[in-house]
Amino acid sequence: MEPILDLSTIPADHKSGYVALVGAPNVGKSTLMNRLLGTKLSIVTEKPSTTRHRILGILSDDAYQIIFLDTPGVIRPKYRLHDLMLQDVDHALADADVVVFLADATAPQPTYDAKNAVERLDRAHAPLLLALNKMDLIATEQALPLVEQYTALKAFEEIIPISAKKGTGLDALFAEILERIPHGPPYYPKDQLSEHPERFFIAEIVREAVFKRYRDEVPYSTQVNVMQVEEREDGKDLVACEIVVERDSQKGILIGKGGQALKHLGADARRGIEAFLGREVFLQLHVKTRADWRNREGFLRSFGYGR
Repeated sequence: MEPILDLSTIPADHKSGYVALVGAPNVGKSTLMNRLLGTKLSIVTEKPSTTRHRILGILSDDAYQIIFLDTPGVIRPKYRLHDLMLQDVDHALADADVVVFLADATAPQPTYDAKNAVERLDRAHAPLLLALNKMDLIATEQALPLVEQYTALKAFEEIIPISAKKGTGLDALFAEILERIPHGPPYYPKDQLSEHPERFFIAEIVREAVFKRYRDEVPYSTQVNVMQVEEREDGKDLVACEIVVERDSQKGILIGKGGQALKHLGADARRGIEAFLGREVFLQLHVKTRADWRNREGFLRSFGYGR
């Protein structure tokens, strides 16, 4: 993407660049990006592999613009959906001016997924930083053997201990990132926070509510599509969403007896959507079955994967 053209108010030493946040599932990439941006863009749950898309968040100041790319966790693909998620990781690595690899400091050694994520770093042509996350949960000296194992796998320019959840170590991490960002004009208007449309974030908020309320395979079999957003005279916007599942049994679980489960899900999602939009909404949720959608190219493309 070319930088914006109006350079009249941009200082000559302005910095602008892309930072890819990469790692195995559930290492804190989304929490870190939300912390660095100072606002919630990426959904966060305790379940691994919550993030499915590359989420772009823009942090701007008079002297810099940093575009963070929150990526799906690197996993062993089981579905065509996973292949397309890994393509998003590769695109982020190719675009990056700096790569921050997140590792879970509480793990005694790199997991299978973490090792695969390290191998994927070969696709990057940018400085590599190792952010050792969740350091609030262990003593510093406990992380030293893990650091040795990661540095044996890949040469990182710096190793920064952090806690994305607590916010500790982030000033040091940000300083290392900013030092490596190239000089150049901004790519986006300074007041822009993301390039994703409003509907994208609405769908993500509903999907987050599904992940938090349901267990086992149901959240992973679920896709959310926003079908309608309409201003209404009563002051509440109409938001209609379609929740897609793979089996009728999953549809029954989502809806629940007498529709009670779906009602509670809708209440959770509505609160999140209203907080994000800053206005009241009337939320409609409809559940549909699309057999094996995670492996069907047509469904995946229509749902926005692989673009």
